[in-house]
Amino acid sequence: MASATQRQVLFWNGCSGGLPPNETTFARILQQQGYSTALVGKWHMGVNCKSRHDHCHHPLNHGFDYFYGMPFTLLNECQGTDDPELAKSLQATYWLYTQMIILAVLTLLIGKLTNLFSVKWKIIICLATCGLLYFTSWFSSYGFTKYWNCILMRNHGITEQPMNLEKTTSNMLKEAVSFIERNKHRPFLLFVSLLHVHTPLITTEKFQGRSRHGLYGDNVEEMDWMVGRLLDAIDKEGLKNNTFIYFASDHGGSLEAHRGNAQLGGWNGIYKGGKGMGGWEGGIRVPGIVRWPGLLPAGIVINELTSLMDVFPTVVHLAGGVVPQDRVIDGHTLLPLLQGTVQHSGHEFMFHYCGVFLHAVRWHQKDSGTVWKAHYATPVFQPEASGACFGRGICPCFGDGVTHHDPPLLFDLSQDPSEANPLSADTEPLFDTVTRRIGKAVEEHRKTLTPVPQQLSPYNNIWKPWLQPCCGTFPFCWCDEDNNEVHGML
Repeated sequence: MASATQRQVLFWNGCSGGLPPNETTFARILQQQGYSTALVGKWHMGVNCKSRHDHCHHPLNHGFDYFYGMPFTLLNECQGTDDPELAKSLQATYWLYTQMIILAVLTLLIGKLTNLFSVKWKIIICLATCGLLYFTSWFSSYGFTKYWNCILMRNHGITEQPMNLEKTTSNMLKEAVSFIERNKHRPFLLFVSLLHVHTPLITTEKFQGRSRHGLYGDNVEEMDWMVGRLLDAIDKEGLKNNTFIYFASDHGGSLEAHRGNAQLGGWNGIYKGGKGMGGWEGGIRVPGIVRWPGLLPAGIVINELTSLMDVFPTVVHLAGGVVPQDRVIDGHTLLPLLQGTVQHSGHEFMFHYCGVFLHAVRWHQKDSGTVWKAHYATPVFQPEASGACFGRGICPCFGDGVTHHDPPLLFDLSQDPSEANPLSADTEPLFDTVTRRIGKAVEEHRKTLTPVPQQLSPYNNIWKPWLQPCCGTFPFCWCDEDNNEVHGML
């Protein structure tokens, strides 16, 4: 899913956007191949379309036999902090307008009671009523984000609303290990989408204060421990040599995430930019780690750029399935590269998007080994030399927060991985040749794109009470499976 608006992700469990039911996931293909499939962790690809219980976007409608986790993603609101993460600037604007309406009503009321000026009661009552409706319209969603978005589900049922963060790590781990144990005698796919290294960095007491890199470091250490327990479970069941394991992140560190002077979003080393930036290396370049002792030797380092899109054809190939033939699949199976039968990635070009907007293109020139990167649009950093969008909280994909480049900014990543020195026709003899070749690749790429309904459109991304998952009778949504309790929220 990609967005043409400033909202790059789904904002609510109770919105109508999400992964369309007609999309083919690798989980569905493996399910058809006889695999037992499960997702443990966060989904954030939508829940319902038209009613509270249609579950059209739910993992169980996309090839997973079992789901335990968050249908959304972690937010500061899940921890109950006074630093909202969901549309922070928008909420501040809503509060400002609400306060202005309250001030106007109080001014008119005082003027009426003290005879400072003449105003009809109807006007005061009408303004107060409009203000109350306005406040209710936005606070009914944003004011209860913890209840609407921070929930845990097992399959279609809600187990915790709001979720108990102190138990989440242990529960996720138990569910993942239990699935491995239940399916050790049959082929299975387990997708563990960890809640870790995402604000508000929920870390159990056992790991707090262990890292010299603060809370983020503590959270990374706990994640590492969880991955270790999962690998132990694989080894314990004798599955080590015939289980393909792939570990990666979906983006680089979030540079804007901070609390006071504490950095909460990680560090991207020598690479410029971070999460939410469509083109800069710091936002898109992450390590990938593979383990398969029965087939792949340990300790091998492959310095070829691949894509998370490669996971789809790789696991489908491993399961003996076939990728859909009615559409262009941008990924390539990783097996030849991992097994050493080829020396280069299947990606000659990589197209880096921010939402629906193409920001950069990478060209791996096979005959010379040079890796070029052309930036057609880059975010405007705030402050200018900060390398991030601290003023906005996250870098935009379009509008006045983006600078367009014609000709594009060109870098030789082979020599300048930090993207510190843009090339020009004066400094690089191949500048015109390279930019023309990349431009031609963009034209060819755009011919493969097919228009689809915008799942992140303003309508699809607003909170709809009739779609809100609720473990009680809406709006009384408050439950805890362990305690077998259902309470009223209001």
